[in-house]
Amino acid sequence: MLTLTTHNPEQTMSIGERLGRVLHEGCIIALIGGLGAGKTVLTKGIARGLEIKEDITSPTFLIVKEYIYGRLPLYHFDLYRLDNISQSGLFDIDEYLFGNGICIIEWAERMEEILPPMHLRIEIQWNKGNQRQINLIPKGDRTNYQGIIEKFLHKA
Repeated sequence: MLTLTTHNPEQTMSIGERLGRVLHEGCIIALIGGLGAGKTVLTKGIARGLEIKEDITSPTFLIVKEYIYGRLPLYHFDLYRLDNISQSGLFDIDEYLFGNGICIIEWAERMEEILPPMHLRIEIQWNKGNQRQINLIPKGDRTNYQGIIEKFLHKA
């Protein structure tokens, strides 16, 4: 696990951008954090690191937004409005999870029972004084996502 602290949205976005530069095809990012924690800001940074020029917005009312014009496609999920996974059936989510792009899932705890065991869990906690604690936690086969964290550290 790697723990980082940011003091403003720009620093959170910068961490996302650095992470986006080292992600590869098939990566799954599970974002966990309360309202206003910075999940979408981090996602915007990841998109920037993937060289996506489109404006990234939360797909709250769509469940998923696709951004295909970058180094890799980005599939941005937001499960905030779902009470549980059976509410939507999540329409062939496997095509996204095991496809050729990067999946970022906001409120991923709402689909933990079907989340692939191998993913990068990112927990964001908003603390006093506008500080955010960001924990990058490799799940499953640790070598894959641990390697991403190591590349992230070396690209600083």
